[in-house]
Amino acid sequence: MTLSQLLLACSLSCSALALSTSAHADNTPSKTSVKKATKAKPAAKAAEAKPLDEDAAEPAVNDSSVTEFDCELGNKITIYENSNDDAHIALRWKKRLHRLTRVGTSTGAHRFENHVYGLVWIGIPAKGMLLDSKQGRQLANECRNAEQMKPIASNAAPTTGASL
Repeated sequence: MTLSQLLLACSLSCSALALSTSAHADNTPSKTSVKKATKAKPAAKAAEAKPLDEDAAEPAVNDSSVTEFDCELGNKITIYENSNDDAHIALRWKKRLHRLTRVGTSTGAHRFENHVYGLVWIGIPAKGMLLDSKQGRQLANECRNAEQMKPIASNAAPTTGASL
């Protein structure tokens, strides 16, 4: 996959995410309708408990493999993966641990999202990036782990110094 194809895939993903978040915003009730419902049935609101959103809860990272990423501008990201659960990761960003859920891609990139905080992690073989889907901006780019920072080995055979 070339760099231009990767950038195209990332921009398409961000565009799709922006469209889905704006569509979600259009479906939220207005403040006036919420106030009317609250005034009509105050007891029902207290009895109705909102279920805990898994994306909002801080995940447990026991028995997880840890990968640390160094990003441009001195940013650091730590990813915790559990071998029994490939559908989720825990991502440490700015002293907070977030649970992200895998989203399928057609490009083969690893994409994980947390809809509550708007975080999107995209990992490709060369690097990773962290996006803020709510504000439509990059939080961290050029994130590389120790393996990705190693120089690429040449396929040329070593010379022995003898001439023919």
